Amino acid sequence: MHYTGTIWRPPYEAWSALLQVTAGCTHHQCKFCTLYDDIPFKFRLSPAEEIEADLRELRRHTPDVTRLFLTGANPFVLSPEKLRGIAYTAKQHLQRLRTIGCFARITDITPKTDEELRHLRSCGYTGITIGVETGDDDALAFMRKGYVAADILTQCRRLDEAGIEYNVFYLTGICGTGNGARGVKNTLNVLNRLSPRIIGASMLTVQPTSELYTEIQHGNWTEAGETEKYEELKLLIQGLTIRTHFAALGASNAVQLHGNLPADRAALISAIDGLLARHDEADLQHYRKNLKHL
Repeated sequence: MHYTGTIWRPPYEAWSALLQVTAGCTHHQCKFCTLYDDIPFKFRLSPAEEIEADLRELRRHTPDVTRLFLTGANPFVLSPEKLRGIAYTAKQHLQRLRTIGCFARITDITPKTDEELRHLRSCGYTGITIGVETGDDDALAFMRKGYVAADILTQCRRLDEAGIEYNVFYLTGICGTGNGARGVKNTLNVLNRLSPRIIGASMLTVQPTSELYTEIQHGNWTEAGETEKYEELKLLIQGLTIRTHFAALGASNAVQLHGNLPADRAALISAIDGLLARHDEADLQHYRKNLKHL
């Protein structure tokens, strides 16, 4: 298989076959992100012959694949024609393939027409994962995400209308110390008006090689404490009024959480309270500082 650098996928895509169609990120400007720093270029579309070769290998070893997850930071940036071509080729090789997922940026959805989105859904594209991070415009601007909260609302509603299921990731701590409640309030104002299938949560982990680390050294931003981050996460869970699956499963979270909302709200909050009762700030800081990999 042709894989470039570290391959990232959401925890809930563990049973999907991974097919590289892009490598790197078209944006590559978020101050906190270092996920694709081990790739010697910003972004690359895999040649058709590489994609075909990998599909042949998948057919040999896992012919019963029903779902593909396209790797890379945001394969959904590809044109509708390219995405349809990938789906067509994949289904030629994998006879049982039903759905295709990938990471996407909000800005990848914008240029696609409503008809093109509906057509992509008919080709199998659904369950795409978007790192919206927050609905707080100040944090989005500071972290240089390249969109505002209104864009999240507009573009995800278009996915809803096209029938493309999507999952979003919230980045706990992205607003910095003292601003978590504000960030949650603004995020809830967006998410409670949408229909994400899964709301995933990751804990902000500041890497020394990130631009955010430099901002901290210059006194331009202050990281929230670990206890503060978990109190922020509780506020998010408490405030979500939509029916969705909540999942904090990545290694950045010191405790693994998942459950359906609203049914499992009390259990999720109880799990966080239990963590905070057993571990103080020093314990949680030790976990963060000794985290080997996200």
